[in-house]
Amino acid sequence: MIITRIVGGLGNQMFQYAVGRALSIETDQTLKLDLTEMERYAVHAFQLEQFDIIYEVAERGEIPYPPRKSLFGRLVTKLKNRGRIPQLFEKTQSFDPNVMNWRGPAHLSGYWQSEKYFVRHADVIRQDFSLNQSYSHQRQNVFSMIRSVEEPISVHVRRGDYVTNQRANAIHGTCEPSWYEKAMARMAAKTPSPTFFIFSDDPEWARANLPRFDGAVFVEPQADGRDAEDMHLMAACHSHIIANSTFSWWGAWLNPRQEKHVIAPAQWFRSSERDSTDIVPSKWERL
Repeated sequence: MIITRIVGGLGNQMFQYAVGRALSIETDQTLKLDLTEMERYAVHAFQLEQFDIIYEVAERGEIPYPPRKSLFGRLVTKLKNRGRIPQLFEKTQSFDPNVMNWRGPAHLSGYWQSEKYFVRHADVIRQDFSLNQSYSHQRQNVFSMIRSVEEPISVHVRRGDYVTNQRANAIHGTCEPSWYEKAMARMAAKTPSPTFFIFSDDPEWARANLPRFDGAVFVEPQADGRDAEDMHLMAACHSHIIANSTFSWWGAWLNPRQEKHVIAPAQWFRSSERDSTDIVPSKWERL
Protein backbone atom coordinates (compact mmCIF):
# COMPACT_ATOMS: atom_id res chain seq x y z
CA MET A 1 0.00 0.00 0.00
CA ILE A 2 1.12 3.56 -0.82
CA ILE A 3 -0.14 6.29 1.51
CA THR A 4 0.40 9.94 0.59
CA ARG A 5 -0.04 12.77 3.09
CA ILE A 6 -2.39 15.53 1.93
CA VAL A 7 -2.01 19.10 3.20
CA GLY A 8 -2.11 22.63 1.73
CA GLY A 9 -4.15 24.22 -1.01
CA LEU A 10 -5.50 22.56 -4.13
CA GLY A 11 -2.26 22.75 -6.13
CA ASN A 12 -0.22 21.16 -3.34
CA GLN A 13 -2.85 18.49 -2.79
CA MET A 14 -2.58 17.61 -6.48
CA PHE A 15 1.21 17.22 -6.33
CA GLN A 16 0.88 14.97 -3.29
CA TYR A 17 -1.76 12.85 -4.99
CA ALA A 18 0.22 12.67 -8.24
CA VAL A 19 3.43 11.34 -6.67
CA GLY A 20 1.44 8.77 -4.69
CA ARG A 21 -0.56 7.72 -7.73
CA ALA A 22 2.57 7.36 -9.85
CA LEU A 23 4.37 5.29 -7.21
CA SER A 24 1.30 3.11 -6.72
CA ILE A 25 1.29 2.39 -10.47
CA GLU A 26 5.04 1.71 -10.51
CA THR A 27 4.74 -0.76 -7.63
CA ASP A 28 1.26 -2.15 -8.40
CA GLN A 29 -0.11 -1.17 -4.98
CA THR A 30 -3.28 0.42 -3.65
CA LEU A 31 -3.17 4.19 -3.15
CA LYS A 32 -4.55 5.66 0.06
CA LEU A 33 -4.69 9.27 1.22
CA ASP A 34 -3.62 10.37 4.68
CA LEU A 35 -6.12 13.13 5.52
CA THR A 36 -5.26 13.51 9.21
CA GLU A 37 -3.56 16.91 8.71
CA MET A 38 -6.47 18.22 6.65
CA GLU A 39 -8.75 17.55 9.62
CA ARG A 40 -6.97 20.30 11.57
CA TYR A 41 -5.76 22.47 8.67
CA ALA A 42 -7.74 25.71 8.92
CA VAL A 43 -6.41 27.50 5.81
CA HIS A 44 -7.73 25.21 3.05
CA ALA A 45 -10.27 22.41 2.75
CA PHE A 46 -9.72 19.05 1.08
CA GLN A 47 -10.55 19.73 -2.58
CA LEU A 48 -9.47 16.66 -4.52
CA GLU A 49 -13.03 15.32 -4.48
CA GLN A 50 -13.72 17.70 -7.38
CA PHE A 51 -11.72 15.33 -9.58
CA ASP A 52 -12.26 11.83 -10.92
CA ILE A 53 -9.43 10.45 -8.77
CA ILE A 54 -8.95 6.89 -7.57
CA TYR A 55 -8.10 6.48 -3.89
CA GLU A 56 -9.07 5.19 -0.48
CA VAL A 57 -8.78 7.09 2.80
CA ALA A 58 -6.11 5.59 5.05
CA GLU A 59 -7.25 4.47 8.47
CA ARG A 60 -5.45 5.87 11.49
CA GLY A 61 -4.01 2.49 12.34
CA GLU A 62 -2.31 2.36 8.92
CA ILE A 63 -0.60 5.76 9.25
CA PRO A 64 2.86 5.91 10.90
CA TYR A 65 3.36 8.31 13.78
CA PRO A 66 5.30 11.44 12.72
CA PRO A 67 8.86 11.80 14.04
CA ARG A 68 9.60 13.89 17.14
CA LYS A 69 12.50 16.33 17.48
CA SER A 70 14.01 15.09 20.73
CA LEU A 71 16.10 11.94 20.95
CA PHE A 72 13.66 10.41 23.44
CA GLY A 73 10.73 11.37 21.20
CA ARG A 74 12.37 9.73 18.20
CA LEU A 75 12.95 6.53 20.15
CA VAL A 76 9.31 6.47 21.29
CA THR A 77 8.10 7.07 17.75
CA LYS A 78 10.33 4.31 16.43
CA LEU A 79 8.82 1.87 18.92
CA LYS A 80 5.26 2.96 18.09
CA ASN A 81 5.90 2.52 14.36
CA ARG A 82 7.05 -1.08 14.62
CA GLY A 83 5.01 -3.08 12.16
CA ARG A 84 3.81 0.03 10.28
CA ILE A 85 4.85 0.93 6.75
CA PRO A 86 8.11 2.86 6.15
CA GLN A 87 8.00 6.65 5.88
CA LEU A 88 9.50 8.52 2.92
CA PHE A 89 10.10 12.19 3.68
CA GLU A 90 10.84 14.87 1.11
CA LYS A 91 14.50 15.67 1.84
CA THR A 92 14.94 18.42 -0.74
CA GLN A 93 12.76 20.60 -2.95
CA SER A 94 14.58 19.32 -6.03
CA PHE A 95 13.60 15.99 -7.59
CA ASP A 96 14.74 12.93 -5.64
CA PRO A 97 14.94 9.86 -7.95
CA ASN A 98 15.22 7.54 -4.95
CA VAL A 99 11.54 8.11 -4.23
CA MET A 100 10.39 6.67 -7.56
CA ASN A 101 12.89 3.82 -7.27
CA TRP A 102 11.32 2.74 -3.97
CA ARG A 103 9.68 -0.64 -3.94
CA GLY A 104 7.30 -1.87 -1.30
CA PRO A 105 4.78 -0.08 0.93
CA ALA A 106 5.47 3.55 1.86
CA HIS A 107 3.99 6.61 3.53
CA LEU A 108 4.93 9.77 1.55
CA SER A 109 5.26 13.09 3.34
CA GLY A 110 6.24 16.24 1.43
CA TYR A 111 5.16 18.63 -1.32
CA TRP A 112 6.85 16.92 -4.32
CA GLN A 113 6.60 19.96 -6.61
CA SER A 114 8.08 18.50 -9.79
CA GLU A 115 6.52 16.71 -12.73
CA LYS A 116 9.55 14.40 -12.74
CA TYR A 117 7.83 12.33 -10.07
CA PHE A 118 4.87 11.50 -12.30
CA VAL A 119 5.63 12.53 -15.89
CA ARG A 120 5.92 8.89 -17.00
CA HIS A 121 2.25 8.53 -16.12
CA ALA A 122 1.11 11.93 -17.40
CA ASP A 123 -1.89 10.55 -19.30
CA VAL A 124 -3.20 8.76 -16.20
CA ILE A 125 -2.66 11.79 -13.97
CA ARG A 126 -4.45 14.09 -16.42
CA GLN A 127 -7.32 11.62 -16.62
CA ASP A 128 -7.53 11.40 -12.82
CA PHE A 129 -7.72 15.17 -12.64
CA SER A 130 -10.72 15.34 -14.95
CA LEU A 131 -13.65 17.18 -13.41
CA ASN A 132 -16.36 14.90 -12.03
CA GLN A 133 -19.13 17.42 -12.68
CA SER A 134 -20.05 19.98 -15.33
CA TYR A 135 -18.95 23.60 -15.16
CA SER A 136 -21.12 26.00 -13.20
CA HIS A 137 -23.27 28.26 -15.40
CA GLN A 138 -20.89 31.22 -15.20
CA ARG A 139 -17.85 29.09 -15.92
CA GLN A 140 -19.60 27.42 -18.84
CA ASN A 141 -20.00 30.88 -20.34
CA VAL A 142 -16.28 31.54 -19.92
CA PHE A 143 -15.46 28.15 -21.43
CA SER A 144 -17.60 28.98 -24.45
CA MET A 145 -15.70 32.26 -24.84
CA ILE A 146 -12.38 30.41 -24.68
CA ARG A 147 -13.54 27.99 -27.36
CA SER A 148 -14.76 30.84 -29.58
CA VAL A 149 -11.43 32.68 -30.01
CA GLU A 150 -8.45 31.72 -32.14
CA GLU A 151 -5.63 31.87 -29.58
CA PRO A 152 -6.84 31.91 -25.96
CA ILE A 153 -4.05 32.51 -23.43
CA SER A 154 -4.51 32.21 -19.67
CA VAL A 155 -2.84 34.72 -17.35
CA HIS A 156 -2.82 34.00 -13.63
CA VAL A 157 -2.29 36.71 -11.02
CA ARG A 158 -1.73 35.24 -7.55
CA ARG A 159 -2.20 37.66 -4.66
CA GLY A 160 -4.17 36.62 -1.55
CA ASP A 161 -1.98 35.46 1.32
CA TYR A 162 1.14 36.07 -0.76
CA VAL A 163 0.38 39.73 -0.01
CA THR A 164 -1.49 39.71 3.30
CA ASN A 165 0.55 37.06 5.17
CA GLN A 166 4.06 38.28 6.04
CA ARG A 167 5.53 34.79 6.24
CA ALA A 168 4.04 33.75 2.89
CA ASN A 169 5.21 37.00 1.31
CA ALA A 170 8.76 36.49 2.60
CA ILE A 171 8.86 32.98 1.11
CA HIS A 172 6.98 33.44 -2.15
CA GLY A 173 6.70 37.12 -3.05
CA THR A 174 4.52 38.15 -6.00
CA CYS A 175 4.97 38.79 -9.70
CA GLU A 176 5.07 42.53 -10.30
CA PRO A 177 3.18 44.45 -13.03
CA SER A 178 6.44 44.90 -14.99
CA TRP A 179 6.86 41.13 -15.14
CA TYR A 180 3.33 40.65 -16.49
CA GLU A 181 3.95 43.39 -19.05
CA LYS A 182 7.05 41.59 -20.35
CA ALA A 183 5.37 38.17 -20.31
CA MET A 184 2.23 39.34 -22.11
CA ALA A 185 4.27 41.29 -24.69
CA ARG A 186 6.41 38.23 -25.36
CA MET A 187 3.37 36.00 -25.71
CA ALA A 188 1.72 38.52 -28.04
CA ALA A 189 4.86 38.59 -30.19
CA LYS A 190 4.75 34.80 -30.54
CA THR A 191 1.00 34.55 -31.14
CA PRO A 192 -0.71 36.12 -34.19
CA SER A 193 -4.05 36.93 -32.53
CA PRO A 194 -3.95 36.38 -28.74
CA THR A 195 -6.91 36.78 -26.42
CA PHE A 196 -5.84 36.97 -22.79
CA PHE A 197 -8.09 35.39 -20.16
CA ILE A 198 -7.00 36.82 -16.83
CA PHE A 199 -7.61 34.80 -13.67
CA SER A 200 -6.94 36.31 -10.26
CA ASP A 201 -7.99 36.13 -6.63
CA ASP A 202 -7.70 39.95 -6.70
CA PRO A 203 -9.37 41.01 -9.95
CA GLU A 204 -9.45 44.70 -8.98
CA TRP A 205 -5.66 44.75 -8.63
CA ALA A 206 -5.30 42.90 -11.92
CA ARG A 207 -7.54 45.37 -13.74
CA ALA A 208 -5.61 48.32 -12.30
CA ASN A 209 -2.10 46.99 -12.86
CA LEU A 210 -1.96 44.65 -15.86
CA PRO A 211 -1.28 46.07 -19.33
CA ARG A 212 -4.31 46.58 -21.52
CA PHE A 213 -4.73 44.33 -24.53
CA ASP A 214 -7.72 44.54 -26.82
CA GLY A 215 -10.29 41.87 -26.09
CA ALA A 216 -8.77 40.78 -22.75
CA VAL A 217 -11.27 38.95 -20.52
CA PHE A 218 -11.12 39.24 -16.73
CA VAL A 219 -12.55 36.05 -15.26
CA GLU A 220 -14.37 36.78 -12.01
CA PRO A 221 -13.52 34.38 -9.15
CA GLN A 222 -16.42 32.47 -7.60
CA ALA A 223 -16.69 31.80 -3.87
CA ASP A 224 -18.32 28.42 -4.31
CA GLY A 225 -15.46 26.06 -3.48
CA ARG A 226 -15.24 24.78 -7.07
CA ASP A 227 -11.76 26.11 -7.78
CA ALA A 228 -10.83 23.10 -9.88
CA GLU A 229 -13.20 24.38 -12.56
CA ASP A 230 -11.19 27.61 -12.81
CA MET A 231 -8.06 25.53 -13.17
CA HIS A 232 -9.67 23.60 -16.02
CA LEU A 233 -10.68 26.85 -17.69
CA MET A 234 -7.00 27.78 -17.67
CA ALA A 235 -6.14 24.37 -19.10
CA ALA A 236 -8.66 24.93 -21.93
CA CYS A 237 -6.55 27.84 -23.17
CA HIS A 238 -3.84 27.16 -25.76
CA SER A 239 -0.93 28.79 -23.89
CA HIS A 240 -0.29 30.16 -20.44
CA ILE A 241 1.37 32.87 -18.37
CA ILE A 242 1.56 31.49 -14.85
CA ALA A 243 2.34 33.07 -11.50
CA ASN A 244 4.66 31.50 -8.91
CA SER A 245 1.67 29.43 -7.89
CA THR A 246 0.97 25.70 -7.92
CA PHE A 247 -2.59 26.53 -8.92
CA SER A 248 -1.66 28.06 -12.28
CA TRP A 249 1.18 25.51 -12.62
CA TRP A 250 -1.49 22.83 -12.78
CA GLY A 251 -3.67 24.97 -15.03
CA ALA A 252 -0.84 24.94 -17.57
CA TRP A 253 0.24 21.33 -17.00
CA LEU A 254 -3.26 19.89 -17.45
CA ASN A 255 -3.30 21.31 -20.97
CA PRO A 256 -2.16 18.30 -23.05
CA ARG A 257 -1.23 20.34 -26.18
CA GLN A 258 2.33 19.58 -27.25
CA GLU A 259 2.60 22.98 -28.96
CA LYS A 260 1.51 25.03 -25.93
CA HIS A 261 3.79 27.84 -24.79
CA VAL A 262 4.11 28.45 -21.06
CA ILE A 263 5.86 31.44 -19.47
CA ALA A 264 6.74 31.09 -15.79
CA PRO A 265 8.64 33.35 -13.38
CA ALA A 266 12.40 32.80 -13.42
CA GLN A 267 12.39 33.53 -9.68
CA TRP A 268 9.78 31.19 -8.25
CA PHE A 269 10.54 31.97 -4.60
CA ARG A 270 11.45 35.30 -3.04
CA SER A 271 13.42 33.45 -0.37
CA SER A 272 16.89 32.45 -1.55
CA GLU A 273 16.75 29.47 0.82
CA ARG A 274 14.16 27.74 -1.39
CA ASP A 275 15.20 25.61 -4.36
CA SER A 276 13.01 25.90 -7.45
CA THR A 277 15.30 24.00 -9.83
CA ASP A 278 12.81 21.27 -10.73
CA ILE A 279 9.48 23.05 -10.27
CA VAL A 280 9.21 24.50 -13.78
CA PRO A 281 9.29 21.83 -16.53
CA SER A 282 12.21 22.16 -18.93
CA LYS A 283 9.95 22.85 -21.93
CA TRP A 284 8.47 25.94 -20.29
CA GLU A 285 10.03 29.37 -20.62
CA ARG A 286 11.35 31.05 -17.48
CA LEU A 287 11.23 34.84 -17.63
